Formats: sequence, C-alpha cells, structure tokens
Amino acid sequence: MSKNIMEPQTPYSSGWRAGRNDRNETSFIKNLLKRPLLLLLILFTGASAAALLFFVGGWIFSETSQASNDPSLKRAPVSVHKKMEAPSPPLQLKDLNIDINKISSRFSLETSGETLLVESSLDRDLQEYISDLLQTSGTLKAAAVVLRPDDGRILAMVSYDQEGNTGDLCLQADFPAASLFKIVVAAGAVESAGFTPEKNVYFNGGKHTLYKKQLRRNVGKYTNKTTFKKAFGLSINPVFGKLGIYWLGQRGLSDSAEKFLFNHAIPFDFPVETSVVNVPEDDYGLAEISSGFNRQTMVSPLHAALISSIIVNNGILMKPWIIKSISGENGDILYETKPEEVGSPISSETAEALRVLMRDTISSGTCRTSFSRVKRKKVFKDVELGAKTGTINDETGQYKYDWLTAYAIPPGKNGKSICIAILGIHGKKLGRRANRLGRDIINHYLSS
Repeated sequence: MSKNIMEPQTPYSSGWRAGRNDRNETSFIKNLLKRPLLLLLILFTGASAAALLFFVGGWIFSETSQASNDPSLKRAPVSVHKKMEAPSPPLQLKDLNIDINKISSRFSLETSGETLLVESSLDRDLQEYISDLLQTSGTLKAAAVVLRPDDGRILAMVSYDQEGNTGDLCLQADFPAASLFKIVVAAGAVESAGFTPEKNVYFNGGKHTLYKKQLRRNVGKYTNKTTFKKAFGLSINPVFGKLGIYWLGQRGLSDSAEKFLFNHAIPFDFPVETSVVNVPEDDYGLAEISSGFNRQTMVSPLHAALISSIIVNNGILMKPWIIKSISGENGDILYETKPEEVGSPISSETAEALRVLMRDTISSGTCRTSFSRVKRKKVFKDVELGAKTGTINDETGQYKYDWLTAYAIPPGKNGKSICIAILGIHGKKLGRRANRLGRDIINHYLSS
C-alpha cells in the first residue's frame, strides 16, 4: 500500500525581503555601467570632497597645536567668584581726638587732611542756659547732665570750675555719692526683701544721724514709725542703715550696686571713670554704705543721671551717647549712632515702686520746698516729677558735696522725658543748692 508524503511548506521570512533588495542593487549597478559619464561625475565629486575634508582637518589640527604651545596665547583660569574689595574699617571715635569740652551741636573736625562735620545730640539752647546757670551759682565747682531716658541721648553736659581748670567733671567719679546710694538700696529692698512704698518702717533718734544705738531692732516708746516712701523722701539714715544690716547684707548690697553699674565700666562715646563701692562685712560698715553716710562710695554725674533713667525707662538702661553722626567732605556718613539697650538692671515693677519713692521726695521730702512754687506753673501741669538728694561734707569739713538726681515726665505719648543730675561743690559759703539748680533746669526745659 503506497503512502502520500507531503513536503512541508516554507513560510514567509526576512530572507524574502533581503533577496529582493539584492536584485534591486544589481539592477542599479547594471544601469550605471551603461552611463559612463554619470559614473565619472560621481567618482570625481566624492574624491574632491574627501580631499577638501582632509586639508581642512589638517589645518585646524596644526593651528590648534601651535596655539596650545604658545605661552603668550594662554588665558588665565577664569574664577567663578568675583573679587571683592575689603570694606573700610568703621570710624572709631577714640581715633579722632575730639575734645569733649569743645563739643557743640554742630562742629567741624580736622583729621588726616580731611574736614569732618560732626553733629551731636546737644540741645544748644539748654546747654547755654545751664552753662550760664552754673557760672552764676556761687559754687566752687559744679556739673550738670541732662539726658533722654528712652534713647540715651545727652541733651546737655556742662562743667564749671571757679578757678577755670579744664576737664569734664561730668565723667569723673571723684565725688561721694552720699544719699544718692539710697536709690540702689531701695531697689534691693523692693526686689530682694519684698518692700513696698507703703510698708511701715521704724527708727530711733534723728533722721540724718547714724549712731550705733539707732541701729537696734527694738521698738520702744520713743520709736518713730513711718512708711518706706517717707523714709526715702526724707532720706532717713537709720532706716536705710538697718536695711543694710538686717535685710540685704553684704551680698545683697553688692548685687544691687552692680546692677546699677557700680564697679563696672559705663559705655559711652568718651571714657567715664568707674563709680566705686566697697561693701564691708561689719554691721556698722553696712549701715554706713546703705545710708550713704560714707565718703568711699564714689559716683560720676553722668552715672547719677543714668540711675534715674533706669527708673523712668521701666528698668531698662539705654547706652548714653553724645555724638550723633560724622560726615565726610563729600557728605558720606562715616559714623552714625543708633539707640542701644545695655540691659535691664531691675524689673519694671521695681522701677515703678522707685518712682513712687522719688515722687515723694518732691511732694513731701527734701525737695518739697524748692519745687512747691514752680509746680503751680502751667508748664508743670500733669508733669510727673521725681528726685533724690544727697549731701555730705569732705573729711576736712571745708567742702560740701551737694547732689540731685531727678526726672520729669511730661503728659502724653509725645512728651519727651528727661533725667538730670546736678553736683555742686561748696566752700565756706554755700552757693545755690543742687535741688534749686535742678528745678530751674527742668523749668527751662518744659518752658522751651
């Protein structure tokens, strides 16, 4: 029996398409050979293009190689960072040798062959008024500082010496602080011992003496009772003497003094002598320091004004300054002052309590008589006034140091508060007292 064997059929593949392309190429070559002129043209064109490409490529390679080997044609590497010139160092006041005794509201200064224009913070009218006031005060020496507590600017700074000696007394700490130091003690009592202006306090004997028997804590038949604010306003020594012994002690007094920049440098445009206090360990020594009944605690008039400024400015101390700006000949600003906060020595609550104490000095304390009549003036309407006085003789008894630090706060948001410090040094004959000089300065300021 025979079988039918069937051959498998080959499917379509890529070989079919490739074979067709081969037949097309063969046909193209045959046609080209039949046209010799066209063939010569194609061969000539290709050879020319190859020759041109070879020549140009060789020239470029040659020029590039020469340039890379020629040092005169090499470029420095390019930096991505632009070179900046170093800024000029800021102008330093200490390098200008400004004579503080010759500062006015505007003045010129020659330095390094250039004329600089200096503008200060001084109020020319107030400065001239105080200068005339001190010269006619009948004191041997006197100094006055007026400043703004909100930004630290000095409005007036005047020194007077009957003998004509130069030197700015306002920056010298050669003067016993006397009862001005009671402000520092009162601040410590409020912050550390919980004292309030209305707290009852007791003392025996006279207000302005300081005997050891007055420092006993016993309360007897003849013991005097008063409030803390009255003791401050009347500057009662035994009350503050006992504060130092029984409430604050050496550590408390030292801490409070340092908060108010005693034994510390005071930042200013010009050097200021350091105010000094040395707090002893013994009880009577503590009482003397606390009451200001000593000649070892020293303070400068500028510092005395700053103490009041801390109280008015809610416990904040602003850096004092007198140079506002310095300009070059072309008008460029070379130096300019911006208000700067030094720190907060006391809390705002303590500052408010101290203002209550200082107001009592004006209303019923040691400044009552000197301010009573002027307070009735229209310009004093609703003006808050506060002060602290201080008086002590030198060791020989020939000279009397007479102090006032005070403030005036006009009403309204636009009112410009001031703080002042007045020092008068008297001989055998008393001149005008510091509290009256301060009253006149405040009156002039408010009336201007």
